[in-house]
Amino acid sequence: MSLGLALVLALQARTPLGVFESWGAFRDASPLHCFAIARPVEKGGNDPFASVATWPRDGVHNQLHVRLSRQRHPRAKVTLAIGERRFELVAGDADAWSPDAATDAAIVSAMREGRSMSVESVSASGGAFADTYALAGAATAIDAAAIGCAGR
Repeated sequence: MSLGLALVLALQARTPLGVFESWGAFRDASPLHCFAIARPVEKGGNDPFASVATWPRDGVHNQLHVRLSRQRHPRAKVTLAIGERRFELVAGDADAWSPDAATDAAIVSAMREGRSMSVESVSASGGAFADTYALAGAATAIDAAAIGCAGR
């Protein structure tokens, strides 16, 4: 089964907007939001994913959210890397977000140009880890998600 098909099956309650390489785009009606989402190349225990979402009611566009494959150490930073670009994310125990809209925009711009991205941190047990995502199809999925919520 392809990764795209697995994403569609896992998100059946949502309206699929399209599957593009390893990225899917979906609309969720309540509360209304649309998002592009992918799983890392190698899956981990926390059901990891990276998503870029639009929340029309809140005026939020292209907001990054990452679920880490492992619980991170409380003092560990989370860094997203795309090519030579590095972005420090705000992190919870197993989730991370961009610190602001300007960084979200810079990350999405880098995603459009990159081939892969990795999210790196240190696990609660002390070992370094990285979740790596292929970016083929990401730009199209992000655009499909934006269009899926446009004018709503």
